[in-house]
Amino acid sequence: MSLHDDAVLVLKSYEDQAELRQTYLDHLAAHPDGMWKACGDGHITASALVIDPERERVLLTLHKKLRMWLQMGGHCEPEDVTLAGSALREATEESGVAGLTLLPGGPVRLDRHHTPCAWHLDVQYAALAPSGAVEAISDESLDLRWFPYAEVADVADDSVVRLLEATRARL
Repeated sequence: MSLHDDAVLVLKSYEDQAELRQTYLDHLAAHPDGMWKACGDGHITASALVIDPERERVLLTLHKKLRMWLQMGGHCEPEDVTLAGSALREATEESGVAGLTLLPGGPVRLDRHHTPCAWHLDVQYAALAPSGAVEAISDESLDLRWFPYAEVADVADDSVVRLLEATRARL
């Protein structure tokens, strides 16, 4: 199965945000290359909010290009087999945290936003940090920091706040 096919199956089984989910599915139906950065009309991206429920905190990255505190994530790569795998790869690469596991149940949210390269049709997961997780900044970040749940709204945009709220509701 291709990554494109996997994304269609993931989105068809996602039960929330019906209108936005349909926008994603329509995009993939119209764009066989809709998973890749090269698709100028927009592309599916995968992200994961790294969360430490034990200590009630999340790990955010100060994105190098966007200069915003965000969850880990980005473009799918040719070696990615599944959308969930892409999100986990991005979270691991950008956080430096070994042993992350995705919260069961598939994506937590969808978020469509414009970036300098194109529209991102982001499929957002949550990744649970293991006890004692140690982060390591990547070259894609200006900073990497744990934030208590209560401080996320002070530093991040509404998309990240909604992702945290949806993640906490699923825990």
